[in-house]
Amino acid sequence: MRVWRILLIAGATAAVAGAAFTGWTVFGPGASAFAKGTPVELAAYTGPSPTGVPASLAGADLVTRGKYLAQAADCVACHTAKGGGVPYAGGLPFKLPFGTLYAPNITPDRATGIGGYTDAEFVKAVHHGVGRGGKPLYPAFPYTAYAKLAEADVLAIKAYLFSLPPVRNVVPANDLAFPFNQRPLMAVWAAMFNREGNFKPVPEQSPAWNRGAYLVEAAGHCGECHTPRTLFQSLDNRRKFAGAMAAGWNAYNISGDRLTGVGAWTAPELASFLSTGHAQGRGSASGPMGEAVEMSLRHLDPADIAAIVTYLQTVPAVHTDAVPDQLAGPAPATAKLGFNGDPRGKAIFEGACASCHNWDGSGALINEATLTGARAVNDPTAVNVAQVVMSGVRRNGPKGQVFMSSFGAAYTDQEVAAVANYVTARFGSAPSKVTTKDVEKLRKLT
Repeated sequence: MRVWRILLIAGATAAVAGAAFTGWTVFGPGASAFAKGTPVELAAYTGPSPTGVPASLAGADLVTRGKYLAQAADCVACHTAKGGGVPYAGGLPFKLPFGTLYAPNITPDRATGIGGYTDAEFVKAVHHGVGRGGKPLYPAFPYTAYAKLAEADVLAIKAYLFSLPPVRNVVPANDLAFPFNQRPLMAVWAAMFNREGNFKPVPEQSPAWNRGAYLVEAAGHCGECHTPRTLFQSLDNRRKFAGAMAAGWNAYNISGDRLTGVGAWTAPELASFLSTGHAQGRGSASGPMGEAVEMSLRHLDPADIAAIVTYLQTVPAVHTDAVPDQLAGPAPATAKLGFNGDPRGKAIFEGACASCHNWDGSGALINEATLTGARAVNDPTAVNVAQVVMSGVRRNGPKGQVFMSSFGAAYTDQEVAAVANYVTARFGSAPSKVTTKDVEKLRKLT
């Protein structure tokens, strides 16, 4: 009898603890809950509308407005296959620990795309993650963020997508392990974590802050990459913008922490990074962030970039250990630096890297090649350094194309690890210890 009583008490305690944890996770703070003031319904807000397009496009037609909003939402990045895929025709694989998802075709092709969607069906998919016929969509499509979009903006995006040429493209079927291949479970997840509804402005905050919040939290869905996730794979807004792993890259802390976030960045530095992908002394965007600049952020009106900066500079500081508190200064101008690691790293840097980056990391040809001060170089995991070596950097900005060749096919996993470790040892605060197996895993995620 005593044993059963102990088991009963233990089971009840575990059940209560599990329920408490689930409740704590499900009913966590909203995306902008940190802000001072009381959010109101959009219809009750008396300030300038934070939704829609900037003043520069106020007189534009519906399709033009939809194109701008689709760029703000970065739709093309996820719905275009690498290596020459037709924009919006789908097929991009998302490699997850439990399988692979493929982005659908969202051109107006009626057979393989979204050409048969009504306005109501399109809004339901974007706001609630429910496709035609009631099919639950996977939250790799960030509908928990897009749920905050005003319905008029969603329909403007639809008008733009439907103005594109239809492309017949059958994307591969998803390949997910059980139970993740059970779509009905996604409806349960959505009921738990898609609860915020449309964007609610905060009257106590400035119009620029509210516009920035709309662009960051609804259209830009920045938290999808930069906010850590809970056990249920929802965003953990208690650690908002503290950084996370995204598609095999480190999406760094962009909270207000002065040491490990962007709290010490000036408004012009943030604006430069967002609109051009580079801020002098802070580093250059690459990987998914580079794509976000190339396909989305650089197309935004300067007033919208300024609004995003206004909002970001109010996000509370979250200190992390992802990068050192103190970034390294310039390296010696000569190659004479002791390195207790794989000697091939130095040899590769000398043969393939030094001509563009300089031995002191100052950037030989363009500022974008500067290594000094870059968070990736000061990141002890060296994940992004290894990824840049393998993937290269392609980006168009006001000065033209910034290009670093991909060396992924030229170097073995061991060579990539060696040069990544050399770069962090020479230009960073602490040497990394990337292994061949680490690089092998990164290749699979990219």
